[in-house]
Amino acid sequence: MRKALYKSLFFVLATMFLVALSGTSALAAKTPAGTPSTLGNDISWPQCGKKLPSGQAFGIVGVNGGLANTTNNCLSAQLLWANKSTGITSQPKVQLYVNTANPGGLGTPSWPTSNVDPSGNVAPNPYGNCDGADSLPCAWQYGWNRAVEDVHIRLIPAAQTAGMPTNAANYHWWLDVETDNTWKTGTDGIASNVADLEGMVAYLKTTVGAQVGLYSTAYQWGQIAGTVGLSSNLSGLDSWLAGARTQSSAKRNCSLPPLTVGGKVILTQYVSGSYDYDHSCV
Repeated sequence: MRKALYKSLFFVLATMFLVALSGTSALAAKTPAGTPSTLGNDISWPQCGKKLPSGQAFGIVGVNGGLANTTNNCLSAQLLWANKSTGITSQPKVQLYVNTANPGGLGTPSWPTSNVDPSGNVAPNPYGNCDGADSLPCAWQYGWNRAVEDVHIRLIPAAQTAGMPTNAANYHWWLDVETDNTWKTGTDGIASNVADLEGMVAYLKTTVGAQVGLYSTAYQWGQIAGTVGLSSNLSGLDSWLAGARTQSSAKRNCSLPPLTVGGKVILTQYVSGSYDYDHSCV
């Protein structure tokens, strides 16, 4: 009886060991090739007061409150969240994105009437003089003005509160270009949209000295900006591509063409549950 008991006990223990081993293997198989610790997350005003992701490799924080002329009231706290990123990838730990739009012709109060920006400086407008019309000079000036506000009215005060760098050049900035916001249509409208985005890039990249990239999908970019010429300062900018629903799809999207000629796809995004995840392509 004792020998049989030993045999039974040995069988039970061996079975438990194999089950535990197979369970471990199953868990390992479920772990994606790009493990969660190498993924970033992007957050903004919709996440105010909500539980934020943790353990992210890098964080991308929205500066605005959903519209190009509004502020994310949680920007300071979310900058601190991003600063806690592990930083184990080549991506900067803390990055920013800004909403974009072109409300030309709608009579919006923020539409410019001159080349003087919100800081009181005369902008180097390559399209000429803005006089308040729905024109290329004013579209460019609108983009420039929103970028000035994003830096001086939004980032700097929030960074000061968070005890983080206030120099805008310390951050990688992304222009969020989506059809949900207000844009012009038609050939002339697309030219106006491009001028608008060029104004933002001119301030952030040329004046501030920050790294600037473009966030969109190929379809939305085509609807808003079309095919951008090589003479535009939008050419050569890196791309952050949205649209994936799974991590594997996001990884595949790294091989898609960039939004503008000469750029590179360095980030892709996918949505899972209540969070946006970002895969680094570099």
